[in-house]
Amino acid sequence: MSANPKVPRHIAIIMDGNGRWARQRGLPRIEGHRAGAESVRAAVHAAGEAGVKYLTLYAFSVENWRRPKQEVSGLMRLLVRYLRSEIDELDRNNVRLETIGRLEDLPKSAQRELEEARQRLSKNTGLTLIVALSYGGRTELVDAMRKIAGEVQAGRLRPEQIDEATISGALYTAKFPDPDLLIRTSGEMRLSNFLLWQTSYTEIWITPTLWPDFRKEDFLQALADYRKRERRFGGIEPT
Repeated sequence: MSANPKVPRHIAIIMDGNGRWARQRGLPRIEGHRAGAESVRAAVHAAGEAGVKYLTLYAFSVENWRRPKQEVSGLMRLLVRYLRSEIDELDRNNVRLETIGRLEDLPKSAQRELEEARQRLSKNTGLTLIVALSYGGRTELVDAMRKIAGEVQAGRLRPEQIDEATISGALYTAKFPDPDLLIRTSGEMRLSNFLLWQTSYTEIWITPTLWPDFRKEDFLQALADYRKRERRFGGIEPT
């Protein structure tokens, strides 16, 4: 648990609205993604200052590969550029970097940059920033089931031994706690195939703010709303 139970230990964010932000300004979609990088910086700083231990950002889904090739290439370049420009700041702020998803789908240049950044920040003990790339909740579950099936086939696991802990342990997120709070920008009311298993009892906060406009004040508003909630995990409210 967090030192302060009213501060979420783990926050996940669906960073939505980059395309709409750009369209409203008559700009190419990639400009919305560029503007969203400043919001990433704001969210990371705000989470660290608030005492959040884990921050997961939904950066690129498995479905995003269907987007125009030019946009996808631009997003991969932005990822590399962000890592190079922010690595010193992340290090100064004691941030550790982790990733989840099918990283093997990413361009080799992006894979190398991510691994170098992860290694450089691996000794840090503050906020753990988890970036979801080529990620999908259903894809994660498929990969987990294949992993478990392999254990059964090898004779290391019996079917009757499979329980919720077995499944959680086979997910990309096995070494992280489930999110306490999920933030979604742009006002959409859906999970978009994000952390489907892990968000079973996660509190959800939705804002109409488009991701490129998301700042520390929005983050603090989400925390303020979270503090008002009574998390019962299927139980009853204490009398």
